[in-house]
Parts: sequence; C-alpha cells; structure tokens
Amino acid sequence: MKNLITTLVLFLSFLGYSQNAFDNGERLKFRLSYSSFLTAGYATLEVKSDFLKDKDVFHVVGKGKTTGMISWFFKVKDRYETYMYKENLLPFRFVRNINEGGYTKDKEIYFDHEAKKALVINKKKNKKKTYDTKEGVQDLLSALYFMRNQDVSKFKKGDQLTLILFFDEENVPMKLKFLGKETIKTKFGKIKTLKFRPLVQSGRVFKEEESVTVWVSDDANKIPLRIKASLAVGSLRADLHSYKGLANPISFN
Repeated sequence: MKNLITTLVLFLSFLGYSQNAFDNGERLKFRLSYSSFLTAGYATLEVKSDFLKDKDVFHVVGKGKTTGMISWFFKVKDRYETYMYKENLLPFRFVRNINEGGYTKDKEIYFDHEAKKALVINKKKNKKKTYDTKEGVQDLLSALYFMRNQDVSKFKKGDQLTLILFFDEENVPMKLKFLGKETIKTKFGKIKTLKFRPLVQSGRVFKEEESVTVWVSDDANKIPLRIKASLAVGSLRADLHSYKGLANPISFN
C-alpha cells in the first residue's frame, strides 16, 4: 500500500477534458479498496478560487488516508495542494506533505514558467534547489485539471496524450492511451465513460507498464469514476464515492 495516494493522483493526472470542466466548489471523494474487497481508505479533491500574485488562481487540495484494518499495519496520511493560474491552468505553487507507513516527505515547489525553472524547498532537510523544467510543465495535481480541459472528442482507439510532469526533481513524460468507450455500473447508476490506460513505469509499485486502467465520465465534466491497478502485491481500486459542486450535470445512461 506504499504510495497509495500518490498512485491515485498519478492515475488522475491523465484525464481528457473539454472547456469548463470544473469550477470553484467542486469536491470529489473516492473510496479506495485493496484486492477488490477490503476498504483501504478515502481520498478527496476540492477546488477553491483564490487570488495569488495579483492573479486569479484555482487552489486545489487533495487529501488521502487509510482507514480500518489497513491502517492498523500501514497508516497513510497525505496532503497535496496546487495553485494554478486560471488563465492557462499552469501551476505556480505545489505542496506535497505525505506520511505513508513512516515514509515521509514535506516539499514545496514554485514554478517560473517563463524561465523554465522550478524551486524545490525540502522542509525536512531545510534545503532549497532550482531545477530546469520543460515548456508547459505540470505538477501531479495540476495535471489532472489541465488534462480535464483538453478536447479528446476526436480521439480514436489507440490514440495517446502526452504530458510532462515535474515529480521528485525530474521532468517525467507521461502517456495516456485511449481504449474506447464503455458503460459501467456505479453506485449512482450506469454511466457512459471514456476508458484510458496510463503508461506507467513497472517495477517497485506496478506489475508492468500497462497495469492501470481509468474510466472517466463521457460528459462535460470528465470526472474520474473508477481506477484499477495491478500492484506488485495485490491490486488497488478507486471508485467515486460522492460528488458536489460539479460545473455541469453528470450524464447517466
């Protein structure tokens, strides 16, 4: 269960979207289950409007923690934050404060997109360092909302999206393959979805490169509804548990 919430955020970072996908007040809650039956925890994503550096921004907060039996032997408590400029959805500030079974990180990143630089502040080690970044680089959380604003209406099965993430002091190219459309059954009813497969690095966490599948609503919101992943040990599943403040009505089959 290591990197439980980090894994969820990475999954969500590849979702396609059209304009006006989200707005101030959107809140999504996900139920995380391990090996299909055991509730592992819950994660939330909440969007708020803010004002930063004389510009309008979206402030997104992502939280996640383990519950029940899982937390007895592996406790997770994670918090992610991003501040994105509303005009282009590029991140200005990113916060990652995690505790996953005793593995901790407490970092802040400040992006300068004009200079293509990122200042990383490691609070645990009391260190600062500046790194080179790529054009249009995103952090883990801003990537989700940026990609939700991309138009994938003309995608055909097998088409891919590529995005550059700045993660753990590296510029990481991430790809998302479109697998087609599918209607799935959820706690809210049957919903038409777009099905994607992020191409992730195999090894310590995932079984293989193509071990993750993501379903997002095939409507104006493009919210993640279900995520499945085969891990090195067991499997992880995330399902939308509740929602509010959507920018558009959700479309049921």
